[in-house]
Amino acid sequence: MSENTCIGALDIGGTKIAAMVADASGPLARLTQPTAKTGSPRALPEQCVALLEAACRQAGIDAGRLSRVGVGSAGPFERSGGMIGLASPNICGGGKNDPALPNDWEVVPLEQVLRERFAHVTVDNDCVVALAAERTFGAARDERDCAYVTWSTGIGFGFCVDGHILRGKNGNAGHAGHMLLSEREDAVCGCGNRGDLEALISGRNVGNRLNISAVELFGSARAGNAEAHEAALQAARWFGRGLYNVTAALDTRLFVIGGSVWTHHGAWLLPVVLRELESHLPALTRDVSLLPAALGGLVADVGALSLVMPAEWVARWRDSKPWSKMRGAPDVS
Repeated sequence: MSENTCIGALDIGGTKIAAMVADASGPLARLTQPTAKTGSPRALPEQCVALLEAACRQAGIDAGRLSRVGVGSAGPFERSGGMIGLASPNICGGGKNDPALPNDWEVVPLEQVLRERFAHVTVDNDCVVALAAERTFGAARDERDCAYVTWSTGIGFGFCVDGHILRGKNGNAGHAGHMLLSEREDAVCGCGNRGDLEALISGRNVGNRLNISAVELFGSARAGNAEAHEAALQAARWFGRGLYNVTAALDTRLFVIGGSVWTHHGAWLLPVVLRELESHLPALTRDVSLLPAALGGLVADVGALSLVMPAEWVARWRDSKPWSKMRGAPDVS
């Protein structure tokens, strides 16, 4: 590819979408908007196209140069005609009668609509692209047996075993946030499960038993409120148990952890998580490491770019770390 090549990235979540464009020198522009949740099922991917074109305008480049787009999206996915559709319970409201999801979407034709505009589109789970970014540029550089984990609004994973990133039959490998851990009736996940890891500790659910938000829960815990402190420690124990289950299944050596809950509270929760992880079957858990995501809040953007990045850019980006100039910049919509 020539030095004039430009590539695009999309990070699609239940709350917002980020679009980034880059050339060989690094990221050129990044824009965000709240995730579309009304209109036809095409509304969200059409929003993605428009946001990428707007990012090109901000960067001062012709959108026609943008032929390759990498996408990291919240899942799960469904395949139709060989293309990936989005069936996320945090975006698709079909049949739920949920006022926060004012649509009747069952599956969003994500890849189909993007391919109508861009010649080359690669779609992966958002935690899989984050794992790719951390293995290429970050804390899991060249690690063969590792996982990326986000503890944020939801709980998601990306897995690498023997140097191979796992994707599964529909690209849904890594949805271990939906592993069932408890019989608690009051722990309800957006997917409908009761007692899965996400229902127990996600940012959306962790404060439910005390009828407070995650921000209030962890803030009160750190301020010394005994009830909140115990709830936060129990969440950390559940998280450690989830990491143990992954380790037992995949013989994982390293977990790279991101997401808003871990970014803000991981330092003081880490000893509790490690105790829970290491208290079971030492032959499996000895020498397992937990590290924060080196790329921080841009991990999904850089990961999506890495899906379509020319190979000759990688060494240059490893040396120059060009995403650093985007850190701390406000989201622009």
